[in-house]
Formats: sequence, C-alpha cells, structure tokens
Amino acid sequence: MEEIIANNRKWVETKLSEDSEFFNKMAKGQKPRYLFIGCSDSRVPASAITGTGPGEMFVHRNIANLVVHSDMNLLAVLQYAVEVLEVKDIMVVGHYGCGGVAAAASNKQYGLIDNWLANIRDVVRLHETEFMGISDKDQQLRRLVELNVIEQVRNLASTNIIQNARKGANPPQLHGLVYDLHDGLLHDLKVETDTLDEFMHIYGINAAEHAEKVAEQAEDGKLHKLTKDTETKPAGKTQKAKSLR
Repeated sequence: MEEIIANNRKWVETKLSEDSEFFNKMAKGQKPRYLFIGCSDSRVPASAITGTGPGEMFVHRNIANLVVHSDMNLLAVLQYAVEVLEVKDIMVVGHYGCGGVAAAASNKQYGLIDNWLANIRDVVRLHETEFMGISDKDQQLRRLVELNVIEQVRNLASTNIIQNARKGANPPQLHGLVYDLHDGLLHDLKVETDTLDEFMHIYGINAAEHAEKVAEQAEDGKLHKLTKDTETKPAGKTQKAKSLR
C-alpha cells in the first residue's frame, strides 16, 4: 500500500501543477457525458483506453460486461446515470481475450460464477448456428465477444430505464465497442437497436397494455369458438348427454 499512497501523492502534485483549482472544481459535482459498462479485467482501464479524465465518464464494471435485468447494482448505476446525471452516450465495452467469455464457452463448471456465465451461454444459444460454424477456436471466441456485446446493448435498450428515456427529447445514444488487447484499439460494432422497435409491444412501455389486449382477444376467441361449437352440435347428442345425467 505504500506504493499506492506514494503514487497518489505524485498524481496530486501533477494535477495541482497543471491546475491549482483542479480538486476544488471536482468537489463541486459531476456532469459526465458518458456511461461506461465494461469488464472488470484489470487490463481494460476505462479512462485510460478512452482518453477521458476525472468527471467525464461514469463507470460500471462486472465480469464480461453483462447487462442483466435482475442486476440491481447495474440498474442503480444506469438509472442514476440516465435520470440524474443525464449522460449522452452509454457504451457497453467488451474485449478480445475475455476470460469470462472463454469460461462460458468451455465445457467446464467453475462453481458459483456458472450462474453469471449462463447469461453468456444464452448468447451462444441465440447465435448457435454462426458460433458453431466457426472452426478456428480463437476466431470463435473473438466472435462470441462481439456477439456478447451486441446482445448486452440490446438488453440495455430493453430496460424500462432506457425505454422511459426514449420518451424524452434527447435519450442517450447506445454503443457497443470491443477493445483489442493486442493493439490497444477500440472497435465500434455499430450495434443497431432499432431492430427492437418491431418488438416494442413486448419490450416497450406499453407492453402491459398490449398483453391485456392479446389476452382479451384470446378470451373472445375462446368464447366465440365455444358458442359456435354449441350452435353446431347435433340435437340428438345433446339429448343423449342429458339422459345420462
């Protein structure tokens, strides 16, 4: 810890030499433009690879950069970033060589984390034909990293937080990026979230209303069929049924 403390003191000296009011400005509050949802891997430092400084980017990290709808930690970060900080861009950032993705693609059990990795195995299931069609193991895992990012952006788009934000004039833009450990470059996957529009009756804010209509239509269909069957039932069979009671 002595090294950590020493590094901190050097960093403070550097910042003060650049701007004597730096920390006073930081203490007044934050207004970041970006939310970074990334992997916990120590080789993927959020601010360093994006060239952002203190106060510019809100950050959430977990194993394999997953957006899980039951993860209250992520949802709390997302809601605060969108509704309070009013971030303009949200990035889901994966990276090639991700240990979590590799573990999910293997045929092994790892204990408690298997429950978390099941979310990546769901990605394999959704894209099984493409995934299994790649013969080279390294390329297969690289593609799974990309597919995982794409699906997590879609998960993000289907949260009620983003759905509600889309009702406003300036909802945050969603992005899917992959970081390459071999050259340090970020690659934009150009994830299209507009494809979810065709499923707005499922993921959208009016999903409950639509479900009620579908249920009503189904019930009306059953009643209509029951009435039709009763009307067309032969009288003899009805009389016979009564005589058996």
